Amino acid sequence: MPTIELYDTTLRDGAQAEGISYSVQDKLRITEKLDALGLPYIEGGWPGSNPKDAEYFRRAKSLRLRSAKLVAFGSTRHAATAAKDANLNTLLKAETPIITIFGKTWDLHVREVLRVTPEENLKMIEESMAYLKRRGRRVMYDAEHFFDGYKDNPVYAVKTLQAAIAGGADTIIFCDTNGGTLPNEVYDAVKALKPQLSVQLGIHSHNDGDLAVANALAAVHAGCQQVQGVVNGYGERCGNANLVSLAGLFSTKMGAPVLPSSRLKELTETSRFVAELSNLAQAANQPFVGASAFAHKAGVHVNAVMKNPRTYEHIDPAVVGNQRRLLVSELSGRSSLVLKAKDLAIDLSKETPEAKRLLKLLQKLEHQGYHFEAAQGSLELLLKRELEHLKPFFKLEGFRVIMEKRDHKLFSEATIKVKVGKAIEQTAAEGDGPVNALDNAIRKALRRFYPTLAQMHLTDFKVRVLDEKAGTAAKVRVLIQSQDERGSWDTIGVSENVIEASWQALVDSIEYKLLKDRTKTR
Repeated sequence: MPTIELYDTTLRDGAQAEGISYSVQDKLRITEKLDALGLPYIEGGWPGSNPKDAEYFRRAKSLRLRSAKLVAFGSTRHAATAAKDANLNTLLKAETPIITIFGKTWDLHVREVLRVTPEENLKMIEESMAYLKRRGRRVMYDAEHFFDGYKDNPVYAVKTLQAAIAGGADTIIFCDTNGGTLPNEVYDAVKALKPQLSVQLGIHSHNDGDLAVANALAAVHAGCQQVQGVVNGYGERCGNANLVSLAGLFSTKMGAPVLPSSRLKELTETSRFVAELSNLAQAANQPFVGASAFAHKAGVHVNAVMKNPRTYEHIDPAVVGNQRRLLVSELSGRSSLVLKAKDLAIDLSKETPEAKRLLKLLQKLEHQGYHFEAAQGSLELLLKRELEHLKPFFKLEGFRVIMEKRDHKLFSEATIKVKVGKAIEQTAAEGDGPVNALDNAIRKALRRFYPTLAQMHLTDFKVRVLDEKAGTAAKVRVLIQSQDERGSWDTIGVSENVIEASWQALVDSIEYKLLKDRTKTR
């Protein structure tokens, strides 16, 4: 396997995804994180397209990057000459050692988008590359829509590549911009053209056919040495080749160490870091790094993987910084339950009556609508309560919720009465809604007994109707996510009454916090 270089375009192509808007500070932080991962190239953006990217390149000059080289991105000239083109001169002002520009390879775009002659487009490509090359830059040429152009007019598509090389291009990148090319088509085209092209070749694939990673691998097998991609596969429309998956595949399957060996274990953390700054939840089923990538639910799977992980895991999750998870649900056997109990420091044997009873209880509750694999906090509380390993921190004596509309506004107030030991506390609180009012009231009631509750807060609240045909009498499931300075946890409640379901999840969230605090102090 020849040396493969990864080229990251998260900050440019990834930022074009719907719902993503990076601040300059976000982009600088991601740059440092990708550099720490060991990537050789980071495409920072298009400095001539918007003030944000221009500011990014100004500030990025002060970054002390250890492994990565910054790349500025732009297009071929629009002006009569390259020297007078504002876009090209702005790229030079970014002062990056490498510049990547794209040009039109598909004659359809030349005629209907650029609206210039085919000959003029070839001049635009060659002159743009030559202008940047004469000023000491390493230049890479993105052959936009290459595979579509090659299908329609292969002779002209190849001429555009030759024009870029004549202008001094160091690397030619074949782009599947529309994302509709098949892997065999990518392989055949690259294989046929490699002997005709005297420079390094690369691949930039989009995911509109769900084939971006497969197309990147096909291109590498045909002779490409550079692979462009985006962390978590973000990008316009259906996204780009997922750089995380590519790094995992090259490193663990193909004997191509595209990252330093000591950095591969940081792949999961990097993926989650970029997801967080993108304000997107990391896909649970994302290969290699997702929370479900090494999660086992079916009893047969769990039983086998605990005897030998290779039975249901293609790699050791620790290699990429991930971890194995054992899920407990109605599909689980007693092995899953026993192993989960072991994780929670609960002594439970597979053949005991307790194990059989708990498994039946879990199956019954999940049939009623509970979903414990999404609420590990409630699962731990349930097991410890049933096995009498947990004494209640407080007891509810009763609560009342009032909603009132005054002056065209809704007001919610909750009154609650709880018992802690022998002490009785009764209080009331308002909130933005009935659940918020209950949350405020119970915290107020418990504050003097458990002051650490001030450190936790609710971060997510989900309600799902389980039987839509039942209308307003339908059973609902409420999932609550809570967080403190040490982490987050999920709890669940199910009832025909949304307030009751919310109360169940809310109480579990508070009790789990108190359980964590008690365990910490031991």
